Amino acid sequence: MYLAEQEHIARDVEGYLRRHEHKELLRFVVIGSVDDGKSTLIGRLLHDSGRVYEDHLSAVQRASARGATRGQGSTAALDLSLLTDGLKAEREQGITIDVAYRYFSTEKRKFIIADTPGHVQYTRNMATGASTADVAVILIDARLGVLPQTRRHAYIAALLGIPHLVVCINKMDLVAWDEGAYRDIAGAIEDHAGKLGIPDVRCLPVSALDGDQIVRRGEAAPWYDGPTLLEHLESVPLASHEGLPELRFPVQYVIRPSLDYRGFAGQIAAGVVRAGDEVVVLPSGKASKVVAIDTYEGPIEEAFAPMSVTLRLADEIDISRGDMLVHGGARPAVTDRLDARVVWMEEKALDPTRTYVLKHTTRTTRVDVERIDAIIDPETLAATPAARLELNDIGRLTLRCHSPLFVDAYAASRSTGAFILVDALTNDTVAAGMI
Repeated sequence: MYLAEQEHIARDVEGYLRRHEHKELLRFVVIGSVDDGKSTLIGRLLHDSGRVYEDHLSAVQRASARGATRGQGSTAALDLSLLTDGLKAEREQGITIDVAYRYFSTEKRKFIIADTPGHVQYTRNMATGASTADVAVILIDARLGVLPQTRRHAYIAALLGIPHLVVCINKMDLVAWDEGAYRDIAGAIEDHAGKLGIPDVRCLPVSALDGDQIVRRGEAAPWYDGPTLLEHLESVPLASHEGLPELRFPVQYVIRPSLDYRGFAGQIAAGVVRAGDEVVVLPSGKASKVVAIDTYEGPIEEAFAPMSVTLRLADEIDISRGDMLVHGGARPAVTDRLDARVVWMEEKALDPTRTYVLKHTTRTTRVDVERIDAIIDPETLAATPAARLELNDIGRLTLRCHSPLFVDAYAASRSTGAFILVDALTNDTVAAGMI
């Protein structure tokens, strides 16, 4: 009896994994000003889609009953924000500080959610959570409208190349689901997003507390005939992060287990590679042919971003970590000088007299700050001259690298158009940069 039950469970697990294996994965980040209801919205999304474990839900019910946040008493309703506000400091202050990740799936897609902090002083955390997102969900309090922090968040979403912006105008129940208030806010944020060049903007009237327009369609806004938040997330068109059709293969390490095998391992940053392709090695410029593509499960004929593979070449060429294999026809720029936008993430201000370490794909080099071109105000988009960058500042820099990099514009490729700056003494990441 016991063995039969175990076999039945194993079959169920195997069937579940098989059903979800080939679903599209959408990553989205939820951002907004303080107390706009980000954590509550995510909790509502998880709860109403049936993606909360019973023991976790029971813990949240107990915490809600004893007034764990916002000074609520024992009669408080279920506080869904506790499903994501996991840090002790967050619960004590009733805010989100760190980036919290949650995972769930529906019949149509798999999702990874990043719940990011709304405070200005945690802009670096928000930028970290948004850096890999396909969609940015920005919350706006219907009573307050578009705030300076809202404009900051929209700018960072545009800076990070997020192609889809979903604006949830939350707490509509507190303005009696007034259509005029919704239209005014939607028009203001759509106008701002247009100035930022965000290609796709969708506004939704919602109440995260009551659940209207999150997973289920509410009846309080008969004037709204668009999708719910979940319906929209399930239907957003997904393109690869690496829109470049050209091959970009940064070499992570060289595999040589025996004298008759030499492979170059790494993750394909962009494009497609096939056995038989002619490739060029950067920075040497030497050419060769791909004779085999090896994976853990065996050789394959074709691989594409973001697969991790090992390439074998026809010729014995000196290749090491940090080199890049590309097709000969469309190469990245090879340069030792970068004009970049950076988000400064360190408590200590940027010191233009210091040398920092720059990490780009698998390549590492020392870099000097040639000049600070400007600080950008994300709320007004104004650029002003500056002598230094402080924590959470966004600026334009000109950098001089000690060895060349192989780069594309960030708008064309997130992988080969982005880098980080590291403090050489402490090994702390001090900035994230976009080329």
